[in-house]
Amino acid sequence: MKVLLTKDVEGLGKAGEIKDVADGYGRNFLIRRGLAILATGGVVKDAQRRIEAEARRQAQKTRAASHLAERLEQTTVTFRRKAGEKGRLYGSVTTADIAEEIQRLIGESIDKRKIVLEEPIRELGTHKVTVKLMADVTPQVTVVVEREE
Repeated sequence: MKVLLTKDVEGLGKAGEIKDVADGYGRNFLIRRGLAILATGGVVKDAQRRIEAEARRQAQKTRAASHLAERLEQTTVTFRRKAGEKGRLYGSVTTADIAEEIQRLIGESIDKRKIVLEEPIRELGTHKVTVKLMADVTPQVTVVVEREE
């Protein structure tokens, strides 16, 4: 029996997929619990259209993220902070600071949680900071911390 999964089923598949299952499993478990519906001709065509539309949306998101990644790779974010004699900052540069400065420079809003920084920057110098836009799109932004006069 062919069924269209309406919800993710562990060990079987994700919502929107068409699976061939045993008659009893499909009728008595999946369909009764609302995890799947019987895959008829119209349902299959509708599911394929939804899958294609989702693929187009995902491709568009990937293109937009790649374009933003190119802009971020070319961006240098500069901060002026007070520092001690050995180059140690009195404060720090955080992901929120970096996100705010990126928005000011390129006009794109970046969520501070997407900026990968193990700990705040507390040293003068040049640092490479990764921005995780998507799973496979992770540009690096150059962050320069200079001494404030």
